Formats: sequence, C-alpha cells, structure tokens
Amino acid sequence: MRDSICSFSFVFVLLILALCWAQKDPQFHDNRTTIVHLFEWTWPEIARECEEFLGPQGYGGVQISPPNEVIVTDNWWARYQPVSYKLISRSGSESDLSDMIRRCNQAGVRTYVDIVVNHMSGYKDGDTLGTAGSVANYGQRSWPAVPYGPEDFHPTCDISNYQDRQQVRNCQLSSLADLNQTVPHVRDMIVGYMDHLTDLGVAGFRIDAAKHMWPEDLEVIYGRLKDLNTDFGFPANTKPYIYQEVIDLGGEEIKKSEYNHLGAVTEFKFSTDIGLVFRNKIPLKSLKNWGPEWNMLPSEDVIVFLDNHDNQRGHGAGGADILTHKVPSLYKPAVAFMLAHPYGKVARVMSSYAFDNSDQGPPAHEDGSIKAPSFLSNQQCDTANNGWVCEHRWPEIVEMVKFRNLVNDAPLENWWDNEGKQVAFSRGNKGFVAFNLEEDSELDVNLSTGLAAGEYCDVISGGRLGNQCGGVKVVVTEDGSADIKLPKGPQVLAISSQSKLQ
Repeated sequence: MRDSICSFSFVFVLLILALCWAQKDPQFHDNRTTIVHLFEWTWPEIARECEEFLGPQGYGGVQISPPNEVIVTDNWWARYQPVSYKLISRSGSESDLSDMIRRCNQAGVRTYVDIVVNHMSGYKDGDTLGTAGSVANYGQRSWPAVPYGPEDFHPTCDISNYQDRQQVRNCQLSSLADLNQTVPHVRDMIVGYMDHLTDLGVAGFRIDAAKHMWPEDLEVIYGRLKDLNTDFGFPANTKPYIYQEVIDLGGEEIKKSEYNHLGAVTEFKFSTDIGLVFRNKIPLKSLKNWGPEWNMLPSEDVIVFLDNHDNQRGHGAGGADILTHKVPSLYKPAVAFMLAHPYGKVARVMSSYAFDNSDQGPPAHEDGSIKAPSFLSNQQCDTANNGWVCEHRWPEIVEMVKFRNLVNDAPLENWWDNEGKQVAFSRGNKGFVAFNLEEDSELDVNLSTGLAAGEYCDVISGGRLGNQCGGVKVVVTEDGSADIKLPKGPQVLAISSQSKLQ
C-alpha cells in the first residue's frame, strides 16, 4: 500500500510539472519568438496586419486588448472594467474576433488574449452600461449578464497597504469590485469565458492583475482549462500559454516567485532596469550579467518587454525611467538589446498610439469608433495624421525580431565592453551585435564576432539587398574577427548568418 501511495504521488507531481511547463509554451509557429501588443486595435485591422505584416515579418503572436463587454467611456482604462464576458467591445463583435483569430493563425501568428478576471467594473452611482448593452449595478454588487451577485465578491475594502498580502488579494484595486476566485461559481464563469476563447482558436492568455489573486485559486482555474483547439494547428493535449502580470521590483510583500510555477510571468524588473541602463543611470557594461543575477526570474519563466500600456503612461512600476516610443533614440537600441540577448523565453514588443494625457483613448472618429491605422509608402504608420505609432513596424525593431528568431537557440558568447558605454556580443555562430551609447566618441575596435569569414550587411542600417548591402558592410576575417565601427551614440550594429553576402 505504501509503495502504491508513493507511486501515485510521484505520478501526480509529474502531471503537475507537465501542466506548468505546458502553460509556459507559447505554441509559436516555426522558430518565432516575439509577441506584439496591438493595443486597442480593432479585430478586422489586426487580422489584416497579421496577413500583410506580422506573419511575413516573422512575428510569432499578437496580444489583443480585452475582448469582453466593458463600461462605455472613451478612456483606455475602460477595457479593464468588465461588465460581462460577452465578446462585444469597441474592437468588434464576436464574429469579428473569431474571424481575426482564424486569419492570424493561418498567417502563422498566434493570438493571446488580455484577460481581466480579478474584478468587475468600478464605483458608479446607479446603473453602469456596457458595450454589449448589458447593465450592471456596483452598489448592489450585481453584474447579471455574467451573472455575478453579492455572494461572488470579497467584502468591500480598498487596498491601502501593499505590504499586506490579505489586503492586496482580498480588497479592491482602485474601487474595482473584487471577485472572490475561491467561490465555485466564480471559477466556473472564469473557466467558461477562457474556454470559449480557446474554442475560437487562441493560443493563450495574459492574466491581468494576477498578483491581486491567490495563487491557489489561479492554480485551480488554470488546471481546469481546455486543451488548445487542434482545428487551428495546435498539437493535441497542449494547454494555453499563460503569462501573468505580477509587478514585483523587490519592495513589496507579494513576490513574482509565488506565480512562476503556474505559468510565465511578465518581468517588470526587466522593464524598469533596462530603462535605467539605456538612460545611462546604470553602466551599460553591467548588462554582462543581465538576467537572474539582477533578481529576475529564470529565463524560461518570463516574458520580457520594455514598456506596456500601463507603465508607458506612468501607471504601475518604473515611473519616468520607463523607455517608450516618446524617446525613439534610446528606445530603439534598448529594444534591439532585448531582442538580441538570450534572456527571456518570449519577448513582447509594444505597439502604441500617440497620447498627451494618461487617460486618453485610442484614435477615434467623431462617433467614437476606433480609427484604422493608415500607412506611408515606407510601411510606417502615418502617426501625424491618424495617431497610431506602430513601433512594431519600425525597421530597426522588425529586423531585430528576425534576428531573434534566427539566433534563438544560440548561446551568448564573445562579450566585450570598454568599461564605458560600448558593448558587443555574439549569439554563437549565428549573429553579432554592437552598441554605442557614447555621445562624444565613436566605436572603432576589432572584435571577435563568432561568425564565419565573409562579408556581412548590418541589418539595422539597411540589410542585404540582393548581393549588396543597403547600409554598412562588415568584413569578418578567417579568425572570426572584424573591424566594428559605429558613429557617436546611441547606435546599434547587427549582423547575422542570414545577412552574409554570397
């Protein structure tokens, strides 16, 4: 009997480990490695972007804004105030969403849904109207379109002390009605919502405000989720990719290490610290030990990013040190470093719209409907005329997405720094990058690249055009070294086995 119990326990542990590992697999097509967050885009426009740009350019997935019914207001944060789990939002209908997911899958781009299940909508006198026409009442703790009633929520209290884990997980975040995920009915509604999206063909979920929910409750919810839909090319018996929003810079009671056994975690310390480095507040050379030695989670457990929809607006962690599209001269090399460095199983690129205040919603017509992005002849978004920034289309970022796909399994080697603001490294024998943040001096040094002898085109300055370079050419000698030159910074150079002239 004792041996049987031990055998059962061992098998149970293996099953739990297999589940957790499965929920850290993004299920990308091919060797793709990067998700783009098309923040506030409509479903038809995302479908078109998957087909015309994301798929052909090597992006592995798209994170979409919450697709469910939310409160009616122009502000971006409306998307994080649920009224029901009906799939009707200002981005489109359920049929629009289903068509988008199908078309993106066909283009080789997986869909990851931003899920808001910590809470429902926030304080409002009287009834609240949702984007699908449903009505909720905060004072009565009534969201009948789910349905949720008073018994489905924690007792009303607001979070005032982030060192109190009970308060953080059982009280309201900014007056948002806090669901009690221990209640069986709440679990049923959440699982049903996520399973419906899985049926439509999504590959996974970003879990908003995960730190505000008990890990034990999330473990039960994740464990009940359906396998991915094999009709969309997913292998049989595979679980959705889970990545959880846990803001932890080391100063609060709740730790990201409480969640990474359940799935991946969005590593906010990556976001804050890389901003400090590229703003020259931390030496660039210190990136030699970038990763867990910076008190970040193991690489396999994280999704890395420079900025997201919250912290680029000053919400959450990081403050003014977060790098965004508003500082392109620093943002581009920092994104290049993220995409060149091996830390982080998955990288996420932000795609924004221009804003003047932190509440501003997406570019919209007079009737409130979201504008479609328009593009210039160089494939960049026409930001001046319609407000979409589209960092994911910036050439420097696109080329580094391809670079990351190529070097994904190659080790970091040939690290070099000059004790200042210049660094370089290779990814095995597949790629090499150099960075110069020195504003007063050029980079001019002979370095080991790890690459085979030959002529290579810098993908940042122009890449390979047939058998010529559109920008800088780098000659690698028989010993693998090359003269690396960069103008005064901030500047980046990147060459790879795919940019070699034949």
